[in-house]
Amino acid sequence: MSIISKDIQKAIELLSNDKLVAIPTETVYGLAGNIFSEKAIKSIFSTKKRPFFNPLIVHIPSVDSLKDIVINVPEKAQLLANAFWPGSMTMVLKKNEKIPDLITAGKDTVAVRVPNHPVTLSLLKQLPFPLAAPSANPFGSISPTKPEHVERYFKNDIQQVLDGGACTNGIESTIIGFENDEPIIYRLGALALEDIEAVVGKISIKNKKEESPDAPGMLARHYAPSTKTFLVDDISTEIKNHLDKKIGVLPFKNSLKDASLTEIILSKKGSMHEAASKLYDALHELDHLNLDVIIAERFPDNGLGKSINDRLQRATFSL
Repeated sequence: MSIISKDIQKAIELLSNDKLVAIPTETVYGLAGNIFSEKAIKSIFSTKKRPFFNPLIVHIPSVDSLKDIVINVPEKAQLLANAFWPGSMTMVLKKNEKIPDLITAGKDTVAVRVPNHPVTLSLLKQLPFPLAAPSANPFGSISPTKPEHVERYFKNDIQQVLDGGACTNGIESTIIGFENDEPIIYRLGALALEDIEAVVGKISIKNKKEESPDAPGMLARHYAPSTKTFLVDDISTEIKNHLDKKIGVLPFKNSLKDASLTEIILSKKGSMHEAASKLYDALHELDHLNLDVIIAERFPDNGLGKSINDRLQRATFSL
């Protein structure tokens, strides 16, 4: 029997009883639990097989709720919140004493965002507590952008995937931290660098940290299929290295027109947004076809192309 359901009341009941529910956001599906329930939070880490040193993102229903989570909101953080929430931006700010250290990996900062999905916003507004919700996948594997992806991963581990359809943005939120009150990008994501800079000016990127990461998504190997995956500038050239193999290819917009390949074009019209929204679903599909290798095409290094390349690089063996 399927655990996918649109029943928000069931989700409220489960979450209020220290259980986990997979929730839809505009980025990816999250594995959610009550931030104040130690049982629920430990269950998130154990279900995902996620290391405790990797902090979780707290999801809140509105910009106003930020004051319940953090003790200081720098001026540029307020500008960003007003511009992009609800939306695909997470901010790392100084936490107040109510936020459990288990969520923040012992740090004095907490990652927080207001997701832009009507189902989850409705859920959050009806709950008396925020939700911690990392992506609803086993640690390191491909993030889920459809309820079916989550069910495939966790049908024996959780009781409900709250169905919100396919995620519209398809890659995780952009994470912004603050050092001396100045914003800095910890993780590239569904909100493009150029859009952020239009609000707060030039911003630097610091998005790889293996030891005690400042935010989720900073580990080098992440978001990865089980099939060996390569990220290249020219798919046709790389194919010659794998002629005796079953090959899946992931071009941005142009077909290779080769019937011997399994091909998923991410955007025939060349839209970065469409490519981002389809990326993980395409990787899931190719990963379940018993291929020997997946060859993905590197994107132009601007706008969402930067974020897509970041995800593909962390998913591949050619780091």
